[in-house]
Amino acid sequence: MAVMNSQQLKNKIERQVKRIRKAERNHRQSLPSVGTLGLVMILPIIGAVYLGHWLDDKVEGYSTHWTISLLFAGLVIGIFNVYFLIKE
Repeated sequence: MAVMNSQQLKNKIERQVKRIRKAERNHRQSLPSVGTLGLVMILPIIGAVYLGHWLDDKVEGYSTHWTISLLFAGLVIGIFNVYFLIKE
């Protein structure tokens, strides 16, 4: 078993501290992104469906044309939101 001198031990501990600090910094930066992915995906869909339902209520008779159309539009917007958030 090799015996380390004090300088080698100091260098090893400094490398470990730097590695731990880098991991903590990266972990803190990724948490807000993960937490908001669901919101940036779901909120446009919910808003679009709500708007579509409101528009369908303004049309005479039973219709879901606007609701379904805006559902897909909200889905596309949500996908783009997630893409641009991950791209950052």
